[in-house]
Amino acid sequence: MENVRKFRSKKLMERTSNVIVYAILIIISIVWLIPFVLLFIQSLSGDMVGYSIMTVFPKKWTFDNYIRLFKDTMFLTWYGNTLIVSLVVMVVQTVIVLATSYALSRMRFKLRKPLMNLMLILGMFPGFLSMTAVYFILKEMGLTQNLVGLMLVYTASSAMGYYICKGFFDTVPKSLDEAARIDGANRATVFFKIILPLAKPIIIYTILMAFTAPWGEYMFSSFLMLGDPSKFTVAVGMKEWIGREMVNQYFGIFCAAAVVVSIPIVLLFMFLQRYYVEGVTGGSVKG
Repeated sequence: MENVRKFRSKKLMERTSNVIVYAILIIISIVWLIPFVLLFIQSLSGDMVGYSIMTVFPKKWTFDNYIRLFKDTMFLTWYGNTLIVSLVVMVVQTVIVLATSYALSRMRFKLRKPLMNLMLILGMFPGFLSMTAVYFILKEMGLTQNLVGLMLVYTASSAMGYYICKGFFDTVPKSLDEAARIDGANRATVFFKIILPLAKPIIIYTILMAFTAPWGEYMFSSFLMLGDPSKFTVAVGMKEWIGREMVNQYFGIFCAAAVVVSIPIVLLFMFLQRYYVEGVTGGSVKG
C-alpha cells in the first residue's frame, strides 16, 4: 500500500509540474505573439490617424494598406532585390559551410585546431566593426549600390559558421568514409554521395540560417545601398517609411509590408521545423 501511495504521489507531482511548465510556456507564447497579432490587425485598420493607434480592434477593416503597398510604392522591387540576394547567399553560404565543416571534421592537417579557434574568436566580433573598411574596398571595386557587392559582404565570412555543421558531421561514423575509400571512392564522392544524404537536418538548418540572415539585415544593406531606392532591400526601404518625415503617411503601409515580409520566413520554419530542431541538436555535440 505504501508503494502505491508513493507512486500516486509521484505521478501527481509530475502532472502538477507539467501543468505549471505548460502554463508558463503558453503565457510566454501569448506574450511573444501579441506584437505580431497587433501588427497584423493594424495593417487592416482604417482608423489610424498618422501612426496613432486609435483602438486595438479597429472599427473599420480595410485592405487599402495592402493595395497601396503594391500599387503606390517600390515594395515589389525591394522584395525582388531581397529575394535574389537571399537565394544567392543561401546557395553559396550553404556550399561553403558544408564543405568547410566536412573538411574540419574529417581531415587532419597542421594548424587545424588553431584555424578553428581563430575563426571562433573572429566570429565573436560584430561585423559592423569592419563596415567602413568594407565600404571603401567595395567602392574601389565599383560595387557600392550594387546587389553583387551586398552578396559578397554576406558570403565573405561564411566559413566561420562551421561549428554547428562540424558537430553534426562528427556524429556520422567515420567507418562509412573508410569503407567507401577502400572501395575506391575519393573525398568528393564520399561527401556528395554518402555523407550529404545522411545530413538532411543540418543541410536544412544551414539553408534556413543562410536565407534568413540577409532577409531582415539592415545595417550593411543601408550602408551600401543608401542613395539608390531601386537597389534597396525591404529592410532599408521600410526603414525610410518610418522616418520622421514619412511616418504619418506610410505607417499603415509599413504594417502591411511587415506582414508580407514575414510570410516566407514563417512558412519556411513551419514546414522545416522538424529538420531545424534535428540539425541544431545533432550539431550541438562536442567534436
